[in-house]
Amino acid sequence: MDNPLCKAVLFDFDGVIVDTEPQYSLFWDKMGQELLGDPDFGNRIKGQTLAHIYDAYFTEPAVQRRLSQALDDYERQMAYDYVPGVLDFLADLRRHDVRTAVVTSSNEQKMAAVYRHRPEIPALFDRILTAEHFQRSKPDPDCYQLGMRTLCATPAETCVFEDSFNGLEAGMASGAFVIGVATTNPREAIAPLCHRVIDDFRGFTYEAS
Repeated sequence: MDNPLCKAVLFDFDGVIVDTEPQYSLFWDKMGQELLGDPDFGNRIKGQTLAHIYDAYFTEPAVQRRLSQALDDYERQMAYDYVPGVLDFLADLRRHDVRTAVVTSSNEQKMAAVYRHRPEIPALFDRILTAEHFQRSKPDPDCYQLGMRTLCATPAETCVFEDSFNGLEAGMASGAFVIGVATTNPREAIAPLCHRVIDDFRGFTYEAS
C-alpha cells in the first residue's frame, strides 16, 4: 500500500468486503420513491446508519416499523458475494501482522443475516464494529476514530478502504490514508475524495506501490 507506516486497516463492509451496494440501491430507491418521491434516495444515504436515516427522513414510528420489517426480509434473501480479490488481500495483511477491522454502518441484526450466509467472516478480522458501537453516523469520522482506538493505531498508521461518498468523507476526516474502492461509484467521482482509487482488490497487496 502507499502508506509504509500502515499498521492497521479499517474496512467498510458493503461495497468493500461484499458486493451488496447495487442490491441496497434497489431497495432504498424503491422506498425513497414510495415514501419521499425520490427515486435516487439510495445514493443519498449510502454509508449512513439506519438510525440516522430514520432520524433524518422517516421519523414516524409506523413508517420505521414498516421499513425495518421490509429491510430485514430483504437482507435475508440478499447475495453476499465477496468483492474480487478481497480474501487474498486479507490473507496478505495477516501474513504481514497488520491488524484489521470492519467499520460498518450496518447494525448487528443485518450482520447476523450476513453470518448465516458467510459464517467465516468474523474470523477474517480482528474486530467487527457495527452501528451499535459508535454514536455518530458517517460522514462523521467517529466510527473510524473508534476503529483506530480499538486497534491501538494512530491516524498516520491507519489505512481506510471505503466506497461511498459519506464513508470517504468520514475516512478523510479521521486523518487516515484513504483508498477508494470503485465498486459503487465511478473512479472519477471518488478520486477527489481519497488518496488513491482501486477498482477492486485483484492483484492488490500490502506491499503494492
